[in-house]
Order: sequence, then C-alpha cells, then structure tokens
Amino acid sequence: MHALDVLGDPTRRRILEVLRGGESAVGELVGVLHRELGISQPAVSQHLRVLRDSGFVRVRADAQRRFYMIDPAPLREASDWIAAFRKFWEHRLDALADEIERGKRRRRRRS
Repeated sequence: MHALDVLGDPTRRRILEVLRGGESAVGELVGVLHRELGISQPAVSQHLRVLRDSGFVRVRADAQRRFYMIDPAPLREASDWIAAFRKFWEHRLDALADEIERGKRRRRRRS
C-alpha cells in the first residue's frame, strides 16, 4: 500500500497526529478517537494494524499493554512523492510573497 493510500483515511491521520506528541498506549488512543470521532476499540485496532503493517508506526509491548510510536520513514516517502509536485504551487507562493511585500511597501510610503 502506498503511503498516501494509508494517509488518505482521516482516522489514521488523526492517530498519527495524536502520536506526534509521543508514544501512546492503545487505551489512550481509543479514548481520544472514541471521544472525538466515536470510533470503537476494534475499529481503532484495525487502523493501528494498517499503520503498523505499512510501517507508519512501531509497537512496543510492556506486559499486557501495547504502546505505539511513529516511524518516520513512510512519512518521508509521502513527502518525497509530494515534493515532485511542489513546483506547481511554489511559484504561486513566491508570487504571493512578492505581492504581500509590495503591499507593505505601499503602506509604509503612505504612513
């Protein structure tokens, strides 16, 4: 599965957002996702399995508890793929920055 296919699901993106803050136990993830999205424990487990199988997260066992953390390699893969398309919006952002600077200069001249 391509990295962007995995990231296409909003629940999996939310799991990664939560894990961005650091390692988290399954129960904590279930609590957040149930509270925010109404997602059940079995559904969270399925999403975690997809993330684990695709390499986005690693799991660490501590007795009966499972802790998940982000593995950045697949995120780099997605970033590299997107970078090939960056040229389509970078010139627009450069033009926007130029226009903003032009407006600032006009305001300074009026002051």
